[in-house]
Formats: sequence, structure tokens, C-alpha cells
Amino acid sequence: MMGAHHAASGAAAWVVIASDYEIPTGELGNAYSWMPEALPIGLGLIDAGHTGVLVGAIVCAGGAMLADADHHNASIAHSLPPVSRWICNGIGTISGGHRNGTHSILGVAVFALIAWALSLLVFDINGVSLHVGAGVFSILLASFAIKVLKFLPASARRSHWAVAVPIGAMVTLLAPDQNAWFLWAVAIGVTIHILGDMLTTGGVNWLWPLTIKPPASVQKTPVLNRMWMRNGRQALPILGNTGSVAEWALSIPISIIAVVGMCLAITGAASEGWAMLLAA
Repeated sequence: MMGAHHAASGAAAWVVIASDYEIPTGELGNAYSWMPEALPIGLGLIDAGHTGVLVGAIVCAGGAMLADADHHNASIAHSLPPVSRWICNGIGTISGGHRNGTHSILGVAVFALIAWALSLLVFDINGVSLHVGAGVFSILLASFAIKVLKFLPASARRSHWAVAVPIGAMVTLLAPDQNAWFLWAVAIGVTIHILGDMLTTGGVNWLWPLTIKPPASVQKTPVLNRMWMRNGRQALPILGNTGSVAEWALSIPISIIAVVGMCLAITGAASEGWAMLLAA
């Protein structure tokens, strides 16, 4: 999948998993008895609050770009040249090249471990918890996401670091007290990326560094040989090649979920902040 679609998928996944938002159907709900009064867009599986939904969506979108750190020419490699390119070259060498180590269960585990370790860097100053580790890493992840998300203004994408730093500060100051949210946001983002690539013809090797090649009978079967390839990768290539029309069509509802969820999170967080100011 293309970088922008990976990032949008990550943001949408976090909205669905962490929020419990509903969209009223209004007049349509009144006109048709079979239609519910509101359509849920979130499952509320993670108690993150409005701020957690917003910053988590951005972190998850950035996490959905991490798997491509193995590619010297991916969007992530152009986020802070030439340093980002050097880092991607190093990761690509260690992980065995594109769509290998970072696109596997081992890759998800390593990125999740890094996120967990960083989430522990919390400092308490005068009763205020500062999530420094998550905040600093969020600057990097947010810059990845902002640079490629097409539904954001072009000015923001050109100045992705200037936008990412305030987001990192927001995470540092306002992140949910449950440190696990950061681990989950990164892990879900990386997993969503791998699942997205699995839907294309290139496939992924979930079990890397192991390579389990298909038997000859599978290699000779027209459909199965595209799902379990000679190089040991697995795929469910319903989207065809990267950048296909099918991929673009799928990105539309995914982007809508991400945008609507993030807008509802902003509205909810603003309402809570305003209520706190009035109470004070």
C-alpha cells in the first residue's frame, strides 16, 4: 500500500478501537424504522478519552509508517533527510531488506518493545506527569503521518516538523495516565501496515527470519500460488498491485472514518476544556 493509505488506515484503526463515538442518523433514522438512531464508529475497547483518541490516532498513523523504515526510498526516509535516509538504510540492512524483518511478527514485537520502554520515561514535576519518552517519539511518528496524510492541508504537510513538535508537547503533557495506550497505538499501527501490504500482490512474510516455501502442488495451483508465494511470503491480494484503483477506493471510507473520529475527538476535548475553565 501507499504511504498515505497506511497512515490513514492507522488513524482509522485507532478511532475504531479506542473511541466510542456515534453519528446520529437524524431524519434518515426517523424515516426508516430499520435504521438505528446513531451509527457507531468506535468500539471503545481502550479507555483513552477524547485527548487519547486524538493523539493516539496521530501516533497510530505514524506507527503505520514504521514498517517501511526498511526502505531507503519510502516516505519515512524523506522525513528528515539525510538522517532519516541513513537510519532507513541501516534498518533495511539489519531486517533483510524491504518487506522482511519490519513486516513480520518479530518486527511488531520489536517496535512494541521500543514503545513500551519509551512509555516508562515519565517524570512527575509538582504533581504533573510528563510523558517525555512517548512525547519525543510522538514527534517523530507525527512527522511521518503529517507528511503523507492527504486530507491534511498542504501547508501542514510541508511544515510537518513544525506541526509535529506541538503534537509531541501535547502527548507529553496530556497523554492518558495508562502508559499502555502508547504501546498499543504503535503496535496497532505497525500491524495495520503489514495487513495492508498483505492485501497487495507483494505479500509479506509474517514468520521472518524463517522462510517456509510452499510445496510444489501449491506453486502449480493458480490461485493458491498467489497467496503463498515461492519466496515464502503470504498474501490475500484483493487490492492488486500497490496504488491500484481498488486500493484508492478502499482508502476513501478509511479516510472518512479517520477524519470524522479525529474531528469528534477535537470537539470533545475542546468541550471538556471549556467546561473545566468555567468550573474554575
